[in-house]
Amino acid sequence: MNWEPWTGCYTIKRRFAACSPLLEPINLRPYLDGLEHVTVAGEAGREGRVCDYDWVLDIREQCVGAGVTFWFKATGSRFQRDGVVQKVNPYQQGNLAKELNISVLNGKKLF
Repeated sequence: MNWEPWTGCYTIKRRFAACSPLLEPINLRPYLDGLEHVTVAGEAGREGRVCDYDWVLDIREQCVGAGVTFWFKATGSRFQRDGVVQKVNPYQQGNLAKELNISVLNGKKLF
């Protein structure tokens, strides 16, 4: 990062949004202009609340429409898909998200 002495701040290298934990549907369309990337993950932990796959897919479609990269990082502890809620082992949450193969990185590396 570059230090900007006249502001007393570092310049922002990348603008992104992290939707984590994703606990309900979110409309990001008003905020996607100027963003480079969106990361989504469910809530982890013993008492983690449900993350619905349809919410994840909706955010993905918003990102695709705006030309913003999207990464589905992890499902969270309770993941709902096709109306069925499954408990996901903490060590498998990232793997399951990766297996769903819905991330849109357009050849870009994550941070």
